Amino acid sequence: MKARPSLKRPLIVYPLVVQFITLLVAFAILIAVAIRIDAGGPYSDEQIIEIFAGATSRDEAGQLIVSMTPELNELRETSPDLWFVAEDDDGQSVTFGPVPDHFESLIGRLSDISYGQLRDRAEPYNLAAVIRRETTAIGAVTILGHGALSELNFLLIFATNTIILPIFLMLTLMSVLFTPWIVKRSLAGVDRIAREAESIDAERRGRRLSETHVPIEIAPLVRAVNEALRRLDEGHERQGRFIASASHELRTPIAVLSSKVYASEIEAIRALAPDVQRLATMTEQLLDLQRLDNNRNDAVLDLAAIARRVAGDMAPLVIAGGSSIEVDVLSSEACTGDEAALERVLMNLVQNAVEHGGTHIIVRVVGAVLEVEDDGPGIPIQERDRVFEPFHRLQPRATGSGLGLNLVKEVVVRHRGEVTICDAAGGGTIFRVELGSS
Repeated sequence: MKARPSLKRPLIVYPLVVQFITLLVAFAILIAVAIRIDAGGPYSDEQIIEIFAGATSRDEAGQLIVSMTPELNELRETSPDLWFVAEDDDGQSVTFGPVPDHFESLIGRLSDISYGQLRDRAEPYNLAAVIRRETTAIGAVTILGHGALSELNFLLIFATNTIILPIFLMLTLMSVLFTPWIVKRSLAGVDRIAREAESIDAERRGRRLSETHVPIEIAPLVRAVNEALRRLDEGHERQGRFIASASHELRTPIAVLSSKVYASEIEAIRALAPDVQRLATMTEQLLDLQRLDNNRNDAVLDLAAIARRVAGDMAPLVIAGGSSIEVDVLSSEACTGDEAALERVLMNLVQNAVEHGGTHIIVRVVGAVLEVEDDGPGIPIQERDRVFEPFHRLQPRATGSGLGLNLVKEVVVRHRGEVTICDAAGGGTIFRVELGSS
């Protein structure tokens, strides 16, 4: 499975790339400007000052002298025109190599200068020199010297790299440490609306996601989701109104049809009674769903009384189908709910038991549980969840619409209950409706 993208990576890597490129461009511009301002030509390498300072010492009389150190000897081999002047704060000085006449006037005054770069305008650049004050073992000395030359471009590039790398490393460290915290804090509102979205379901319509605590960049997405929820609510309401209207319109013709079927003397027509009864029950259950959603009328229920009433009402149909029915009240517990809706739940389950081969049906009350048991062939375990799906049938040619058990489940769910299927002790099926106690 492909890993889900995270905002942390683009918020860390992409800004670092942009920052690094920005630093390079900025320092490239700085180099170009510096080179443009500079008159051109090389500078004396300031590193020679340390070698000159290391070669300067004092004799027994305290006078400044130059000692030929290995470093100074190596430097002279690479720069034959090497020269320098070292001067202490008392004005004592010592020279090494041929000092140009241009700098003779500075001898005796070098201690007043701490740093400087001098450069002539044309080759061979013998006048290029550097002045720097150094603290050595013999005290502070100011050194004016000429040696290895360096171009400005090289110096700037070296300085640029020296500056860019620490800055970039610091930016990288700061991004890695603080970007996750910034992302989490910035998207705290998204976590909140995610929790709000989890509470939205088909039974709790009218809910909307809050736009108050989300970033303005994410607010359009939240508004789009809210608009989608609004359209879904409107579609559900239109569907509900249509079902309610259709159910009301069907009541009258079903009642007329039922009266004619029961009054008919023709056996084939009277055999239609179970189907007409199922049609009437389903129509009423559709109205039950609309009433439970919009105008509930819950009351304290006597489940034993409901079971006996349903068994009495369904007895003619059960007996006509060649079956028998009994009521078994083991215990009864007070519940709250819509009495008419639960009556039709039992009626639907009883008729379902008759149609699927049950010859003896038991309506049982156990506390806050209603059970309808039959001695039919039973329902395979793999089918027990699917039988509650709309239009699902165990057998392709089975009678019925495939909506009865789905309507039963919907009514029970609206009573905060649960309907399950299990095996009967002597074979057959038990439909168990568990309701919440009051």
